[in-house]
Amino acid sequence: MKRSARTISVKRRQRLDIWDIAIRLILIIASLTCLLPFVHVVVKSLSSDAYVVANNVFLWPKGFTLDAYVQILSDKSILQSLYVSILITVLFTVIGMIVTICAAYPLSRKQLKGRIAITMLFMVTLYFTGGIIPEYLLINRLGMLDTIWSLVLPGAFSAFNLLILKTSIQSTVPVSLEESARMDGAGHFRILWSIVLPLTKPILATLSLFYAVGRWNAYQDALFYIKYETMLRPLQLKLYYLVVQASESFQMEMTFVETSSPEVLRAAVVVFATLPIICVYPFIQKYFVRGVMIGSVKE
Repeated sequence: MKRSARTISVKRRQRLDIWDIAIRLILIIASLTCLLPFVHVVVKSLSSDAYVVANNVFLWPKGFTLDAYVQILSDKSILQSLYVSILITVLFTVIGMIVTICAAYPLSRKQLKGRIAITMLFMVTLYFTGGIIPEYLLINRLGMLDTIWSLVLPGAFSAFNLLILKTSIQSTVPVSLEESARMDGAGHFRILWSIVLPLTKPILATLSLFYAVGRWNAYQDALFYIKYETMLRPLQLKLYYLVVQASESFQMEMTFVETSSPEVLRAAVVVFATLPIICVYPFIQKYFVRGVMIGSVKE
């Protein structure tokens, strides 16, 4: 009996070891599929045009050069565009979080009459939108064309983020805690500021990251709304024009030796536009992980 029990335990350990190895291999493969494409883009941005055009660059730079980055930084308006992008991203994130918090907190409380109907109205916007043309006509009618507010206000609210924060407040803030605060004389704003916001700090950091990354990577609205005020062009739109200009120059005349290949320049643009977000992400990573797990386990 003892030998059979030992053999069973040994077999179980072997099975666990096999599953442990398999899970680790899957995680390693998934990590590499996310990391290697970005490494490839970085390597292309540091390689010579001839090697990139010949598709001889993979995971190590060939003909190391910084010409693409020099070409990007040689444009004096790049720093102005970087400042505009940072300003727009900060304003967009702050306004979006304020509106989301002010909408999610009352919708998470059972005292609000008609909260289910109001939530359904918000959910409708996830599936149906007015389209680009009505939005453009609205921005034009409001007089926001060629202003910084045309890049901040139209998208400064996400119904998806609202539903996430609403669910997080319901699962994180107990009703008894709110009732005890009311017995002590606290009002809605006091409860929101002193109880709800501190308890939902992880999910707030997560949604702030969602807002910031979404705004930072967007350039289509600036392409539509910023026509004459070139000083208000964000970094992504400026880099887009730079790539288009390089592509046209590369196709018209092959004698442009100082102009980088569109492939090399495009890779450098991706790296240059991604670095600011990569620098911010490590500071809120711990809140991001905790915020994603909120509400996933019921105790």
